[in-house]
Amino acid sequence: MKKSIFIFLTLLLPLCLQAAETRQPEFSTAGFFRLENSGREVYSMNPAWRFYKGALNGAEAIAFNDKDWAVVSLPHGIEYLPAEASGCVNYQGEIWYRKHFTPNNALKGKKLFLHFEAIMGKSKVFVNGKLLKEHFGGYLPVILDVTDAIDWGKENVIAVWADNSNDPNYPPGKAQDVLDFTYFGGIYRDCWLIAHNNVFITDPNYENEVAGGGLFVAYNKVSDASAEVLLKIQVRNAEKRSFTGVVEYELQQPDGKQVAFLNDKITVKPGKAISTSDKLLVKNPLLWSPESPTLYNLIVRIRDKEGNVVDGYRRRIGIRSIEFKGSDGFWLNGKPYENPLIGANRHQDFAIVGNALANSTHWRDAKKLRDVGLKVIRNAHCPQDPAFMDACDELGLFIIDNTPGWQFWNDAPIFGQRVYNDIRNLVRRDRNHACLWLWEPILNETWYPADFAKNTRDIVDEEYPYPYCYSGCDSEAKGKEHFPVRFTHPLNGGGGAYSTNNMDPKITYFTREWGDNVDDWSSHNSPSRVARNWGEYPMLIQAQHYAKPPYHYTSYDALYRTSRQHVGGCLWHSFDHQRGYHPDPFYGGLMDVYRQPKYSYYMFMAQRSPEKQDRLYETGPMVYIAHEMTPFSPKDVTVYSNCDQVRLTYIRDGKSQTYTKENSKEGMPSPIITFKDAYDFMKDKALSRQRKQDQVYLLAEGLIDGKVVATHKVSPARRAEKLLLWVDNQGVNLEANGSDFVTVVAAVADKNGNIKRLNNYTIKFQIEGEGRILGNADVMANPVPVRWGTAPILVQSTLKPGKIKITASVLFEGSQMPASTTLELETTPTTFPLVYNADEAQKIPLYTETKNRSGLKSHSELEQERVQKAKNVEKLKEVERQQEEFGEQHNAASK
Repeated sequence: MKKSIFIFLTLLLPLCLQAAETRQPEFSTAGFFRLENSGREVYSMNPAWRFYKGALNGAEAIAFNDKDWAVVSLPHGIEYLPAEASGCVNYQGEIWYRKHFTPNNALKGKKLFLHFEAIMGKSKVFVNGKLLKEHFGGYLPVILDVTDAIDWGKENVIAVWADNSNDPNYPPGKAQDVLDFTYFGGIYRDCWLIAHNNVFITDPNYENEVAGGGLFVAYNKVSDASAEVLLKIQVRNAEKRSFTGVVEYELQQPDGKQVAFLNDKITVKPGKAISTSDKLLVKNPLLWSPESPTLYNLIVRIRDKEGNVVDGYRRRIGIRSIEFKGSDGFWLNGKPYENPLIGANRHQDFAIVGNALANSTHWRDAKKLRDVGLKVIRNAHCPQDPAFMDACDELGLFIIDNTPGWQFWNDAPIFGQRVYNDIRNLVRRDRNHACLWLWEPILNETWYPADFAKNTRDIVDEEYPYPYCYSGCDSEAKGKEHFPVRFTHPLNGGGGAYSTNNMDPKITYFTREWGDNVDDWSSHNSPSRVARNWGEYPMLIQAQHYAKPPYHYTSYDALYRTSRQHVGGCLWHSFDHQRGYHPDPFYGGLMDVYRQPKYSYYMFMAQRSPEKQDRLYETGPMVYIAHEMTPFSPKDVTVYSNCDQVRLTYIRDGKSQTYTKENSKEGMPSPIITFKDAYDFMKDKALSRQRKQDQVYLLAEGLIDGKVVATHKVSPARRAEKLLLWVDNQGVNLEANGSDFVTVVAAVADKNGNIKRLNNYTIKFQIEGEGRILGNADVMANPVPVRWGTAPILVQSTLKPGKIKITASVLFEGSQMPASTTLELETTPTTFPLVYNADEAQKIPLYTETKNRSGLKSHSELEQERVQKAKNVEKLKEVERQQEEFGEQHNAASK
């Protein structure tokens, strides 16, 4: 008999009580956060789905034989792919998923909804052989009421058919082989089972009601003194008798203090739904902004006439006002926003897994972008994962929210109708997010019909009929006259199709994409497109191009020289990403596909304020030396810093140079710093021959008001002696839910831990304990070639909390090769209850070859390797002595 597991957990404490202890991010489910004792429960359906790649007939049937299918967990992107997976190497076609489970009898009598955050392409969802939902589009929720489809006391089967192949009848619509990004595929976001009583708060995406369904939170008359919180809620009664009770709202500050409360009596007839509107007045509100992203907890409860809670949840809200005032620019919370808003675009794909990111990965992405000082992200070119939106709320990143589309229009009426449906569902899904800055309902870079633009603006306004709602459109596109915000390059910039010389004083302008600079649109050679492993010179050129190039082009500096009417711009692009129509990935990111930083990342970081604040993201002064001190490194040394002065010293007790920032009111906050002729390899060599390698380094000191507030030291990497291992988790734990993953990075280093950027080793990884490595040698995921000194892997948790041990070794080992190293981490218990079949879960592969697991290095083997390396050091001293005696000295004497 198959065993199904429903793992029940004690609900989490309120965020305000957790934050000081763990500072772990939390994520919404189906648009809300769980509330203890509310009658509403959330279960993760992510673990243990049967999966088949290809077309099949009859796979929706309960009795269909799927025993030979693979077993996977969601999010799942069909396949693992190489870190460079452009040029249509990914699978396109039909797929099937099947989940076996026996529902817990405790849920009997509840309303049950299955909530897929997204399924790529077109899809059909069957429960016990019955088709319950057909959906077109890969970026918005697929929701179905499964209450009457469940068979109690026996095994149930959910079957999902999906197809990500080209189809012009729904957006984006464009064939992948002519697409500048990649669709990937699969059930690549979370799947939730929502259980609640028969009197309940509805889901806005399921109800399909204009400006209705669920909870709607908006604002009016926002100032430092007070703010109105506008509330609208829909309650449905699925009972056979009338319901009388109250809707109760409680607003809490982050510290748990109640600042507002009200309740509203409601009566709901059997089988009907009612909507009610209310308003909370908040005195002296803590206003949300990128600099201070304060989130209140709005607790909503439905109580019956006896006062019992029958449904409820929590929603995080940020009280803020947003206004675009034409020539007066952007206003936040009733005041002119001081500086241009600089941000970046974001595609959602990641190395190896494509679009199938864990929630923690979305949060880490947002944090890395906020660390660098960005304040606005454009969701290119689709609605992104709810977890990313939650992270932006918490970390203070404004969002430009896009409907799916890129350079494609189909005159068939069904295509336009589905675009309009996407816009409606986008607004319904994201309307309560504090980070929402601007809607972009048009289709990106598309020559659509004349009436389309107005229709999209009207739909947004219908769906969000409250203050502080704005939509944007390209400045030269059809229908631009209907939009208060227009996308254009600034007059002092350039480099894009959309620019204007005639600025309308009623219009506010913003650059939706800047930075790319290709030779032509087939070759795609550009000073902005630089793979991290290409090294110093290309990365330095990329950073200079983004900062202030020596030619007329939109740049960070140019955007800081605009009038208030031009309010900023988003770089193209935050991360390297895959593409369909070109063999090369887009290399123009500040970070690569694993989120490893390039020099540009630190150049951007230097533009943030040097003021130190207590935030979840990094703040304060910084200094970074963009130089590796190799024999091929430039004599000029580039430094990025937001300090008033930077002092650079080469060699202990060597000569120092000092840079002092000009007190200019125009241009980028912190120009790139170049110290001329600061590095000389021959001085390094001279000291090294005297065994004084420890005296060779570059030291940058950042000063503010004459005091050193930041330092960065770089030393040359000497002989490759060992490997390093670290986990790039941004302080977020790895959760034992079978889906969460984290990047673990190996590096080749000298004995002092300096990373040797220039080497061609390959690293093999072995793992034991409660984790698995995603991908294998087939996609170069393990072993991994070293690029620019590092080799990353993705480590995923199992369904059991516990320790994970990772060992990294060079692929071809020898007595003189760099020493292996190990890293241990521990997974934490899952946040949400999990629903899965235990027998199925046992069949989820580890994706680490058996020979690797059987060949794991023991502690004694690693110790033996360490001892051998120590002996090698002594042996090599004699070799070094003889080389010195018979090398350059001998040659010099013979001349």
